[in-house]
Amino acid sequence: MRLAFSTLGMPGAGLDEAIETGRRAGCAGLELRLHPGTGVHAGLGRRERLSVRRRVEDAGLEIAALAGYVGVCEPGDDDAVAGALRADLELAADLGAPGVRVFPRGDDPALGARRIGAVHGTAAELGVRVLVETHDKMPTGAAVAALLAEAGSPATAGALWDLLHPWRAGESPAATLAALGPSLAYVQVKDAVSAADTTPVPMGAGSVPLEEAGGLLRAAGYRGWVSLEWERTWYPQVAPVEEILPGAAAWIRRFGA
Repeated sequence: MRLAFSTLGMPGAGLDEAIETGRRAGCAGLELRLHPGTGVHAGLGRRERLSVRRRVEDAGLEIAALAGYVGVCEPGDDDAVAGALRADLELAADLGAPGVRVFPRGDDPALGARRIGAVHGTAAELGVRVLVETHDKMPTGAAVAALLAEAGSPATAGALWDLLHPWRAGESPAATLAALGPSLAYVQVKDAVSAADTTPVPMGAGSVPLEEAGGLLRAAGYRGWVSLEWERTWYPQVAPVEEILPGAAAWIRRFGA
């Protein structure tokens, strides 16, 4: 497994500060949140994109993924959703990121499959994947697996397992991993107080079954990215991500295949 962390954990910080934090913590990569406030978004020009990529690579890091906000199952116009996703995929290719995180934002797998299919050609040409997160109205591995099966594009669409949400929805880590199977392409790790109180806490201090999930990933031989998603943007009262990264690194060392 390779450790990254999401810039969601550094609200108000610039890219250079995030790079330095990752470098000091021994991370291999960064998960870049797409938002005007982070300085990384689809509106960047060619020169700005090259600058982002160069700064990350010069620090010896990789961009593990782009954390986008497109809702592939969200009701609305297909062309608008596919257009926004296509723009994020093009940004990912320019930055050297292998994938773009998307949310379901709806519960209709046929709708999501149609949008994923609409960008299949772009994704294939660029060599970038759509990463559907276990989140919101499709929080379980079973739900995301059904969407991906209907999309039928394993080369260009995979699953992002956020360890919190399937568990909150009552799906065990073993059931999640079994459902996602070979579609699993990315993992976000975090801990929280409880299923009802998702306030972030240091790794191992909360209720998310991190030991079970880690053991399952090790047994499955998972060797991909694991990103610490420390949600300080949404919970500004919690500790800085610098204080949480050592626990994530220790988890990787314990369970890395």
